Amino acid sequence: MKRFHVLSATIGAGALVSLGAFAAVAANPQTDSGSFVSSGMSTGVTVTQSVAPSQGALPVAVPAIKGPAPLPPEEQGLPGS
Repeated sequence: MKRFHVLSATIGAGALVSLGAFAAVAANPQTDSGSFVSSGMSTGVTVTQSVAPSQGALPVAVPAIKGPAPLPPEEQGLPGS
């Protein structure tokens, strides 16, 4: 039974080490060959400069209720108070 635990621990540790090595390689791809990472990629986005309008197109918001709003009946307190 003890050999099984040692073998399982060894296999588990090896899997963790290989997973860490794979993650390190995947996080830092090599760009020498240029086959996977390319700096010449174009997304097709066109940017044109324009002058911003001097005044907004939206009207100013005006509240419909002036002053404090009435409380709902459950928060008004005891009747007659």
